[in-house]
Amino acid sequence: MGRKKTTLKITVSDEAGSTTVKLEGRVAGPWVNECDRTWQSLVASLGSKKLRVDLREVTYMDARGRELLAEMYTRTGADFLADTPMTKYLAEEAQRANHKDTRRGA
Repeated sequence: MGRKKTTLKITVSDEAGSTTVKLEGRVAGPWVNECDRTWQSLVASLGSKKLRVDLREVTYMDARGRELLAEMYTRTGADFLADTPMTKYLAEEAQRANHKDTRRGA
């Protein structure tokens, strides 16, 4: 029997003009804190590099995870890589939150 993936894998890769944070699995509960720690450690060293957040392997994201995505976008103008209806929605929601600071009923 296969087990449902309940963890989060975070991979950071540096390219010439960008840094990519790839998220795989569930961005929920304690994994949001781990994701936040990773991105906070990167943000100061980005300089002129573009932050890219790869959401293509995300299987679930809770409200705190979505807030973190919005913060990433607000602070860095991050690019999101998304390929499913769910991940595209998460990326669009993060970008919209930048224009609408107070959101209710997430």
